[in-house]
Order: sequence, then C-alpha cells, then structure tokens
Amino acid sequence: TLGKSTLIVSEACLGTMTFGVQNSPSDAFAQIDYARDNGCNFIDTAELYPVPLTAPEYRAGATEEILGDYIRRIGSTQRDELVIATKICGYFPSSPVA
Repeated sequence: TLGKSTLIVSEACLGTMTFGVQNSPSDAFAQIDYARDNGCNFIDTAELYPVPLTAPEYRAGATEEILGDYIRRIGSTQRDELVIATKICGYFPSSPVA
C-alpha cells in the first residue's frame, strides 16, 4: 500500500517512454496487458514522451494519448486498478502549469 492509504502500488513500474516511436499502439497495449497480467499496476509516463526526441515521427504527448486510448478500451472499472504517474520535463512559456 501507499503510506497509510489503501492504495495498492506494485513494486514494479511499467515505463512508457517508447510508446509512439519505438512501439506502436498495439505493441503498447500488449505490453500493458502483459504487465497487468503479471501483477504490475503502476505505469509511468510524461508529456515529453516518446523518445527519442529526434525521431522524425516524434510528437510530444503521443505516449499519454496511447495510454488514454488503452484506458478507454479497458473501461473505468479496470482503470481504477491502475496507478499512473506523470510529469513534465521543464518550463514551457505558454503552459499555464509549467
């Protein structure tokens, strides 16, 4: 569990930084399913992903969009079983939060 809460967080975390450039959405879905089938409910992402940032097909936020598509596919009940961590990489002048 997390602290004194009842939230259960797996010891392993699935990193998603390759979703969108090195992995297709279907590859990503398969990796998430595999992780979940093996007890991992903790998923890490960021608005900067995917990597590498220099890839011609790079588009910031693509990884989070793939994760969102996965969540729409599994539905809200199964979504509640996931712990999702996200972050931002730095200062963006036009961002209201960064």
